[in-house]
Amino acid sequence: MDEYNRFVDWDKMDVTAQSQDAKELTCTEFQELKQLARQGHWAKNHSLRAKVYHKLISNIPCRTVTPDANVYRDIVVKIVGKRSSSSLPLPEFVDNSLVPTYCLNAEGISAVRKIILCIANQFPDISFCPALPSVIALLLHYSKDEAECFEQVCRILACNDPSKRLIDQTFLAFESSCMTFGDLVNKYCQAAHKLMVAVSEDVLEVYSDWQRWLFGELPMVYIARVFDVFLVEGYKVLYRVALALLKFFHKVRAGQPMESESVQQDIRAFVRDIAKSVSPERLLEKAFAIRLFSRKEIQLLQMANEKALQQKGITVKQKRQNVHLAVHAENFKSEIVSVKEMRDIWSWIPERFALCQPLLLFTTLEHGCSLSRFYSHSEGHEPTILLIKTTAKEVCGAYLSTDWSERRRGGNKLSFFGTGECFVFRLQPEVERYEWVIIKHPELATTGSEPENHAPSSSSTLSSGSVPSDPSDRLSPFLSARHFNLPSKTASMFMAGSSECIIIG
Repeated sequence: MDEYNRFVDWDKMDVTAQSQDAKELTCTEFQELKQLARQGHWAKNHSLRAKVYHKLISNIPCRTVTPDANVYRDIVVKIVGKRSSSSLPLPEFVDNSLVPTYCLNAEGISAVRKIILCIANQFPDISFCPALPSVIALLLHYSKDEAECFEQVCRILACNDPSKRLIDQTFLAFESSCMTFGDLVNKYCQAAHKLMVAVSEDVLEVYSDWQRWLFGELPMVYIARVFDVFLVEGYKVLYRVALALLKFFHKVRAGQPMESESVQQDIRAFVRDIAKSVSPERLLEKAFAIRLFSRKEIQLLQMANEKALQQKGITVKQKRQNVHLAVHAENFKSEIVSVKEMRDIWSWIPERFALCQPLLLFTTLEHGCSLSRFYSHSEGHEPTILLIKTTAKEVCGAYLSTDWSERRRGGNKLSFFGTGECFVFRLQPEVERYEWVIIKHPELATTGSEPENHAPSSSSTLSSGSVPSDPSDRLSPFLSARHFNLPSKTASMFMAGSSECIIIG
């Protein structure tokens, strides 16, 4: 074969990738690269993909002092010596039970562990990076030697472009990514989310597996196609593909009994055997068909979730058991909803608030039915959940994203406030959640002209909301941009209250 053959077991590789036609990648424009990556332009040629990876990774902006191939040659003998790499313990920041072999030969499998050990030596600041073994194993297929693979992985880890997120290297970053994925599932995969809530004790724990689906369970031919696009477009590709995997799992398995006692195990098994039901092309097609999904939205969610974790003091792996605080049966009492129903509501709210235990602020049994008293007890708390039980035994409610004190901004007029994170729901006679309709039907949004240097009025209503011309720069309608001191061009206000009434929706 060619110079990129050293670590590959060709009996395991996709035969279509063995084409050795002489090809070069000549384009440099981002849009053209993005199109070629999504189309799998270099997926059918092993040598071309290796050259493309080398070119894309060499263009990643890195720290001034980034370990290279020469560093690897200098340190590998000192770290590994003549011992077998399989006998050496891996650093704690990787999952020792999940080191993929993909289509590597025996030399390649040994090389993965050696490279991990050398990276641990050169990057003492890495505290949690479970995706690292998979990235190394994948890149070894397209490397001339261990040193070249080491250098490429180091460049990915040492990226210093603040707008370019690549691989999580701390527990805080990893856990906030899991929370962000949960937020995205909650909004963009509602049918799958409903199934997860129904079949799992802790839906947040299921979503914490999302990177493992990609970097561990996904077969070689699939993760390579994902990595093609990831190197061009960045971190958001990983979220998209994981969402697509969950959508396909729901489509294939909905209505069927779970094969194991754990839905986590079922999803992992589905991803491992994904070739039985979904092609790589179909997976990527589904991933990029998800609408209203931008890099800015991910950045804001990630920022909010990291902040929430830091405020709770959750920054290291040892504290993981405290991350997702469920609604405990022994501590929760309500005349309106059961513990199971409250857990369903808890699974709908943004992940950053799922860290908090619910606190009862107002109940008609103790405080009466006065709206002014309701406001006085609720003000100063954000967000809140409103639960209502009718005389006909129907149960409904709402998640309210904003402090009720905001209602006074309009003076004596009934003015709207809040964000698109608000939603209303019904629990009895059946469970249903109702969100901002434009999330599902963006064509219903009205477009209006707006001066570039003039921020939208804070009292804008839903009907007067304007949508930016560039969808990639649009803030998600369900994000509360004011929490980040950022201007938002999307008006999304869903709450209003006066001394006579409350309006939500």
